[in-house]
Amino acid sequence: MAQSSADDAELRKACETAMEGSKQKVVLSIRVAKSRGVWGKTGKIGKGQMAKPRVLAISTKEKAQQTKAFLHVLKYSNGGVLEPAKLYKLKHLSKVEVLTNDPSGCTFMLGFDNLRSQSVAPPQWTMRNIDDRNRLLLYILNMCKDVLGRLPKVVGIDVVEMALWAKEHTPVVSKKRSIQDGPATDGIAESDMKVTVEKELVSQAEEEDMEALLSVYVMGIGEAEAFSERLKRELHALEAANVHAILESEPLVDEVLQGLEAATVCVDDMDEWLGIFNVKLRHMREDIESIETRNNQLEMQSVNNKALIEELDKLLERLRIPSEYAACLTGGSFDEARMLQNIEACEWLTGALRGLEAPSLDPSFASIRAVREKRAELDKLKTTFVRRASEFLRNYFASLVDFMISDKSYFSQRGQLKRPDHADLRFKCRTYARLLQHLKSLDKNCLGPLRKAYCMSLNLLLRREAREFANELRAGTKASRNPNVWLEGSTGSNQNVNNADTSTVSEAYAKMLTIFIPLLVDESSFFSHFMCFGVSALAAPGSPANGDKSNEDDLGIMDIDDNDSNNKSISELGALNESLRDLLDGIQEDFYAVVDWAYKIDPLRCISMHGITERYISGQKADAAGYVRLLLDKLEEKITAQFTRFVDEACHQIEKNERNVRQMGVLSYIPRFATLATRMEQYIQGQSRDLVDQAYIKFIGVMFATLDKIAQTDPKYADIILLENYAAFQNSLYDLANVVPTLAKFYHQASESYEQACTRHISVIIYYQFERLFQFARRIEDLMYTITPEEIPFQLGLSKMDLRKVVKSSLAGVDKHIGAMYKKLQKNLTSEELLPSLWDKCKKEFLDKYDSFAQLVAKIYPSETIPSVTEMRDILANM
Repeated sequence: MAQSSADDAELRKACETAMEGSKQKVVLSIRVAKSRGVWGKTGKIGKGQMAKPRVLAISTKEKAQQTKAFLHVLKYSNGGVLEPAKLYKLKHLSKVEVLTNDPSGCTFMLGFDNLRSQSVAPPQWTMRNIDDRNRLLLYILNMCKDVLGRLPKVVGIDVVEMALWAKEHTPVVSKKRSIQDGPATDGIAESDMKVTVEKELVSQAEEEDMEALLSVYVMGIGEAEAFSERLKRELHALEAANVHAILESEPLVDEVLQGLEAATVCVDDMDEWLGIFNVKLRHMREDIESIETRNNQLEMQSVNNKALIEELDKLLERLRIPSEYAACLTGGSFDEARMLQNIEACEWLTGALRGLEAPSLDPSFASIRAVREKRAELDKLKTTFVRRASEFLRNYFASLVDFMISDKSYFSQRGQLKRPDHADLRFKCRTYARLLQHLKSLDKNCLGPLRKAYCMSLNLLLRREAREFANELRAGTKASRNPNVWLEGSTGSNQNVNNADTSTVSEAYAKMLTIFIPLLVDESSFFSHFMCFGVSALAAPGSPANGDKSNEDDLGIMDIDDNDSNNKSISELGALNESLRDLLDGIQEDFYAVVDWAYKIDPLRCISMHGITERYISGQKADAAGYVRLLLDKLEEKITAQFTRFVDEACHQIEKNERNVRQMGVLSYIPRFATLATRMEQYIQGQSRDLVDQAYIKFIGVMFATLDKIAQTDPKYADIILLENYAAFQNSLYDLANVVPTLAKFYHQASESYEQACTRHISVIIYYQFERLFQFARRIEDLMYTITPEEIPFQLGLSKMDLRKVVKSSLAGVDKHIGAMYKKLQKNLTSEELLPSLWDKCKKEFLDKYDSFAQLVAKIYPSETIPSVTEMRDILANM
């Protein structure tokens, strides 16, 4: 026999999971198919309906020392998981009916006496086979008998047949089953007790009654076939008796038939009347449905019309143009007293235009003619207002500047420097800052001409202020003019002319920058914010406006599109730079004029002006100060160009020395350069170090090149010129070289060149007096590379006799030769302070050469004697 789902442990576990939390124990679970039927009128299974898979589970629950039994119906969810569907208490089970129209006998129904509607038939349950059906029903009957003490009504199945099946298929079960332990589980457990199931279905008393009844009749059922034949004969006899009785009751049957015919006529009449009433009712029902449909449509139409009227009222309110705003936008005044009304009108116009655009306006309204006409009317209002406001602002800017220019008290006058003050100008402009914000939101293209008009007007004012301030600054600054000629040789010894104090020139330039650079930065920042540029408009760090919480650039307004301005700042930076060029272009000429004036007074003041300019350049960080930074860069280039011009002219003055007549002694530009370098170091400020170092490199390079060319014009005195000038260079720049790395590098270069010139000059003087002696020694040194020392005395001109002649001619009266060497060294030297050090170098060089000669003689001519080195040192010490 196939494995029954009642034995499926996984199914039972799934049922327990589905009933988790109910404290019930599942004792039997089995799969069934669910369908619907009617008591006593069951149709065929599967006809007009679909069987659904279900699981029936019998559970028990212990409560107050009694057992309650339940029947659970579980269904499968979408995920294939069991979940509870129905719950029945077995104590209400009143009927078990097996359907006779199912040939298989596997379909049955369970009736409960507590159902709310007894007219609704309970579901039909179909098992896979008879064994599963018998197992489930047997378990239910056993449970009812054990737990409830009664059996439900059983229809369609013989109890005796069930008992025989149970005896045949079920193993023996335990008789020690108690109510507390619940019923046995499906007859699977085995026991040693031999009590069968049919005695559970038929009580002992009933069995005794049946045996007594059967004992009355001698039925002879010893043989089953004989008993079956007997039953057939008795059945035929009974049927024959029934037929005879029917034939005898024919008159009664005729009366019944006549009654049936009369009833049939009545039924036909009734059917005809019911058909007529049904047609009338159907027509009436159709009329009612039609009326209800039209009524629903009318109600829907009424609701829609009401909603439409509300939306149209809102749209009309949105499209209405207030008369006071229309008058203000088309012909109102722009006086300061009327600006509040103008701003309110702008705000309303901006909101109205946005209200007619998506997403504020539903797209379905956009095509309405009234909306399109109202949008055109608002655009016309916008165009008119923008044109009127732009024309007024252009004229207003020009009139403000014209008024200030016509009043001379705004500018510097003779004997009085006037700091430009634009507070009143900005205050008046600030009145219309909010108006500009709304003009930008209405038509951002209108700001271009307005910005240009503002820049042109204010540019005239700034240039006039800068020009008047620069003129008065130059006129009021007293400073002695220093000549541009610093290193020219024709100036003689008049060097004190370069010592005039020209610090007032740098102070004047610094004052020009101190006054105007913060002013230009403030104007740039104010212009950037006032004209609605979406870039940083902060004052430069270190300027007077920086750190002032009441900065005039703060217009006291909020950005209308603050988020948008952040996104557009990069794109508007280029437009801002163009406008700032229009605003500040031309003012640099007045700064250039101050630089040219300072250059004419003292070219070295370019160094301090360069440092001052560099300090201001490093302070300009804000985007709005971009053009001011460019102006300072141009100014720095101008100062650098002027200083480069001075350096080139000074280098040209140095180069002119080589075309002069034969020169001796220290060249004039050597000490003058030291004075120039000292002055330049005094003027260094801030970042001017590189500028001065580049000048040093160019100056000294030309000086050394010119010195070499002058020395080459007379080779006889070349070394003397070189050593005197290099010595003078070192002496004059000793202090500066200790603190200036660039000069220290050239100081060491001059020191090396001085040593080389000294060595060459001293060698010439020594060879001039002792040429034969040291020439003899050089010949010996040359031969020592080719022959042995013992062979040298036998060479021509190098014999011992030749040695004696050379020593006698050179060292006889050696003190006179040394004195002549000192006089020759003294004769051509113009710098007397160099003579002691040169003479010491000369004596040392001579002793070194003589020591080498004495060593050669001792090695080649060991038997010959010459004056010793010690004797020579004593002679030189006594000179």
